[in-house]
Amino acid sequence: MSVKAGVVRGRVPWVLAVPAAVGLAFLVLPLAGLLVEAPWGTLGARLAAPQVLDALRLSLVTATIATGLCLLLGVPLAWVLARVEFRGRRVVRALVTVPLVLPPVVGGVALLLVFGRNGLVGQYLGFQLPFTSAGVVLAEAFVAMPFLVISVEGALRGTDLRYEEAAATLGASRLTVFRRVTLPLVAPGIVAGAVLCWARALGEFGATITFAGNFPGRTQTMPLAVYLALETEPEAAIVLSLVLLAVSIVVLAGLRDRWIS
Repeated sequence: MSVKAGVVRGRVPWVLAVPAAVGLAFLVLPLAGLLVEAPWGTLGARLAAPQVLDALRLSLVTATIATGLCLLLGVPLAWVLARVEFRGRRVVRALVTVPLVLPPVVGGVALLLVFGRNGLVGQYLGFQLPFTSAGVVLAEAFVAMPFLVISVEGALRGTDLRYEEAAATLGASRLTVFRRVTLPLVAPGIVAGAVLCWARALGEFGATITFAGNFPGRTQTMPLAVYLALETEPEAAIVLSLVLLAVSIVVLAGLRDRWIS
């Protein structure tokens, strides 16, 4: 067994090593390009620019609110998918994951058709959602919620049901079991899903610009500010991209080993 393991873990064949190295370079070089081309000398001044601070503030606020909305709706949805047997559950699970593969722009169009002024639901709301900060939150929640649902459902499926059954045998209601037993057991999965959800919401672009527009101070988030700056001031776009890259690295570093494993 040890000999075979040594053979498997030994020198990597060049047939695999070469494309592996090319794949690694393909992923790393663009990120390295951001660091090399960044205007480090004026980085502080550019980050302190009012439009950058406004976009950063709006991105942090809307991503946080969107994550809260996803937690409020996504955790119960994940529990239903993991714990309740019903006809069409596979279809529901597939529908939940559709935003993961749906082009974000298509998601924005779909949101307009439903929540727009003359949309299926929007015509009865009495207030406008598109092209507002609330519209940004809605667009971000739409594309980010599947990350939370999948993470929490996986955590629920991996828990030992005997703890919940024991609590129910002792007379605890379903709500008490969920609140006092289930939630603490799946807390790591909820935290991991919430962080991934927040990071996805922070980086959302397509659905946001389609459903909420790109109005500075109102709907212009960091990704939209990057897109606008790239056309007029590329160095500012690099600075904004560095901020988003730093956030992504922090998120991945925080999730590594502690929550994902």
